[in-house]
Amino acid sequence: MAAKSPIILILGAGPNIGQSVAQKFASKGYKVALAARSLEESNSTEEQLIIPSDLSKTDDIVGAFAKVKKVFGIPSVVRCDLHTPDDPFAITLADLSRDTTINVHSAFVAAQQAVLGFSLLSTSAAKTFIYTRNFLNVGIIPKFLSQGIGKSGAAHMVWAASDAYKDRGYKFYYADERKADGSPKYRINGGAHADLYWELAHAEAQGPWMQTFVHGEGYKKFDDLYTPLA
Repeated sequence: MAAKSPIILILGAGPNIGQSVAQKFASKGYKVALAARSLEESNSTEEQLIIPSDLSKTDDIVGAFAKVKKVFGIPSVVRCDLHTPDDPFAITLADLSRDTTINVHSAFVAAQQAVLGFSLLSTSAAKTFIYTRNFLNVGIIPKFLSQGIGKSGAAHMVWAASDAYKDRGYKFYYADERKADGSPKYRINGGAHADLYWELAHAEAQGPWMQTFVHGEGYKKFDDLYTPLA
């Protein structure tokens, strides 16, 4: 019997990083599930599952995992990229709550669902969760206050998970593409993300959880903010 194809679930399947990651993993034999609000389920194929989802709703996150499990099986790699609009500094409490739900609550539920699935996979499975973000967990742009709060919370979650689950072989990463000098990069390269994510997913052990990287160079450590106290 032929070996069953591994599965990647891409939450937030945009035309740049999402599609690049999908193409990379598909070319390596993965079945790909894409979840985003703008997608059409009718475009699904035998190798690619389309799941229309509003990722600001945690129930849709749970539903996406359930759909993938039903159609393809349990994903061994989960890539998460949840976007919020660019709000000014003078945001309302409702705006802050919405952005926190997207950046933290939805990411938490996605990671929680990933862990539930990882526990059922074989020891050889990739078991990797990658959260695509930017520098706002270590820097500020005042008008993007709510996004910074959300990304800081999500980064803490990924950091904690990378330590808590490393002995089980589960890997957690916060991915942030930078310029060569470490400054923020706003026009990010989808192919560079895809290459890095493939390497992270198929490394034998957890690497640095905060994956700041440069196109053409790979991982580079730029920030020392996250230093364990013990």
